[in-house]
Amino acid sequence: MTDTVVIGAGVAGLTAARLLQAAGRSVVVLEARERIGGRLHTDRSDGHVTDLGASWIHGVADNPLAEATSAFGMPTVEFTVGSFQPDSRPIAYFGPDGTRLSDAEAHAFADDIRAVDRVLADVIEAAGPDASYRDVTESALAQQTWDAARTERVREFLQHRTEEQYGAWIADLASHGLDDDTVDGDEVVFPEGYDRLAAHLAAGLDVRLTHPVSRVGWSEDAVTVTTPHGRMTASTAVITLPVGVLQSDEFTIEPPLPAAVAGALSRLKMNAFEKVVLRFENRFWDAGVYAIRQQGAEGAWWHSWYDLTAIDGTPSLLTFAAGPAAHGIRDWPKERVAASVMAQLRRLYGAEVPEPVRVDVTAWQDDPFARGAYAFMTVGSATSDHDALATPVGGVLHLAGEATWTDDPATVTGAMMSGHRAASRIAGQPIPIARLWADR
Repeated sequence: MTDTVVIGAGVAGLTAARLLQAAGRSVVVLEARERIGGRLHTDRSDGHVTDLGASWIHGVADNPLAEATSAFGMPTVEFTVGSFQPDSRPIAYFGPDGTRLSDAEAHAFADDIRAVDRVLADVIEAAGPDASYRDVTESALAQQTWDAARTERVREFLQHRTEEQYGAWIADLASHGLDDDTVDGDEVVFPEGYDRLAAHLAAGLDVRLTHPVSRVGWSEDAVTVTTPHGRMTASTAVITLPVGVLQSDEFTIEPPLPAAVAGALSRLKMNAFEKVVLRFENRFWDAGVYAIRQQGAEGAWWHSWYDLTAIDGTPSLLTFAAGPAAHGIRDWPKERVAASVMAQLRRLYGAEVPEPVRVDVTAWQDDPFARGAYAFMTVGSATSDHDALATPVGGVLHLAGEATWTDDPATVTGAMMSGHRAASRIAGQPIPIARLWADR
């Protein structure tokens, strides 16, 4: 019998497995896909490196994930998105009529956003448990003395910030849903692909691909997992499946999770968040501009584009279909998505804007082993639900993954730290996280 079975070969699962193996335990990792990495997924076709899943380390200061990628020799490019920042980087803002805002107008708009944010923290603190992020932002807006148009511009920004940070409609996100919306230090991306991290973490592990787990049975003595290849028994299990899979009919834990853990799970939800990456022969947007943003009704779906050119030298823009936009394009072919995005870019930069030479559109909503990009807090949830989801069950089950880490949910850092926590709990003593890369 194996000491520990780990379900899922994403960053959380590989971290737990690597640390437990380093601590002398026998470990098997079962992965449903034909590849490792989970929601780290890098495409390398046509000579380009495109991260279709996670892209960033959101803050490298005092971050073990940054230490790990550095130790593994993974090159990085600084690309600080700054939690949907309103300025600090050169941003080309376009007003509702499609006209470029002057520097003074853009600065005034950023000042308005900061004015709302200054009162928003107190409003959130005073909000009831069933308040949404829409509720608290409306209360903060009501404290301003602006006309309707000025208020609407900031309201749009707050809505887009919610969508771009969590892929959720602003009225569906809990009032505390953006409490973790801070970044310590620079943010970086990986020109050689984020999936290199998974490859390093998996080195030397017993990882079995195409082993989807449909059932986990547990008692105080053992865990039995069921896959199409048969059953496996272990003393303990680390379950790193995304929230959407944990909630699906295709996966069962028997006996069911205790009420406190099940309740936390029920208050989290997978988001709708897709990437659209467009590559061009030549740059048509302003040199030195970090982002392009448009205000008004035309920006309901496509409101922000980020210049990725510095990553590999190819003129490229990244935009997100988030929340309502992701739901709206769900059944669209890639060509229709590209046409919709390009219509907005031509509105801003003119009819002569060329067609992209390559377009990538993700579909995490329809991935049966993800069912979304990452989890968010629904109305009625509490920040503590993240950690509650990781409460050990029966001394044998340990849930891990980005949704189980309070400080940095929805991040690769959170996934790694949750795997470290699970491994330490199973080992019965702290395991230094540096052991992840000590024997590289």
